[in-house]
Amino acid sequence: MPPEVLIVLGSKSDAEVGKKAASILSEFGVEHELVVASAHRTPDLLRDLIRNTTAKVFIAVAGLAAALPGTIAAHTTKPVIGVPVSGKMNLDAVLSIVQMPPGVPVAAVGLDRGENAAILAVQILAVKDERLQEKLKEHREAMKKWVLEDSRTLGE
Repeated sequence: MPPEVLIVLGSKSDAEVGKKAASILSEFGVEHELVVASAHRTPDLLRDLIRNTTAKVFIAVAGLAAALPGTIAAHTTKPVIGVPVSGKMNLDAVLSIVQMPPGVPVAAVGLDRGENAAILAVQILAVKDERLQEKLKEHREAMKKWVLEDSRTLGE
């Protein structure tokens, strides 16, 4: 089945963050694909992936200069969610993703928050998918129960 979400890693070293996103997408039953393509080292491959995918949403995981989300956004009008990867210069990756020029937006989640990127992708897809809307409600309810249980057992 073709992917609804394409998760693009800038390098294999970003795999742990990408796997967080993939795990959440699997929980929600959202078809996805995980690939490595660099904005700097394989620009033609990246452009071709973007142009040829059936995915409706992109998740771009990148550290350092974090040009990947912006490069993807430059080649598509579909939503792009950037996930900065922590490293020696955390602020650089965050700012590279959030400081996009006017007209080419990229959504941004926190450092290493592949799971939040996946939830945001599901929310985007849920606009036209009632099944996903219900699954999101169930997910929120499970989170609520988890917090209440943590509070209940805090003194134990």
